[in-house]
Amino acid sequence: MSTSDKYKLDLSLVKKLIKIIESSDVNEIELEEAGVKIRVARNPQTTAVITTPVHHSANITQPQINSNIGQSDSKVEKTSEQNVKLHEVKSPIVGTFYRSSSPDSPSFVEVGSKVSTGNVLCIIEAMKLMNEIQSEVSGKIVKILVENGKAVEYNQPLFLIEL
Repeated sequence: MSTSDKYKLDLSLVKKLIKIIESSDVNEIELEEAGVKIRVARNPQTTAVITTPVHHSANITQPQINSNIGQSDSKVEKTSEQNVKLHEVKSPIVGTFYRSSSPDSPSFVEVGSKVSTGNVLCIIEAMKLMNEIQSEVSGKIVKILVENGKAVEYNQPLFLIEL
């Protein structure tokens, strides 16, 4: 069996998934079968189909599509009280939020923790894969927006980091 046969897609399935997204309130569907992962996600202006071979690694980065040219996925806000810049860390995938690598391990970060670009902030479990979510900026954790063990949605805010 060649590699191309191994990862062959059923285009009628992809079309059906797109129709489900377009005709419902569902924002995202993700399936995995025979070594192929398919994710169909709704953006306000587009529907995206992304396919990637499944890797069994603890550090997986999902491809992202941003159709809103000129807008940033990362929100920088200013509070009127102190003119503090905050960076909002959002979930790149749907899954379960974990603050540590195991129930007996300490949390990756706490409120007040200093973080650097690339530091692991949390893990999101999706389809039995543990995905490390890393900081995109350096700063201080000022708020953790999700409880440990709770489900998170795509693009849901997870942390606020003071820049």
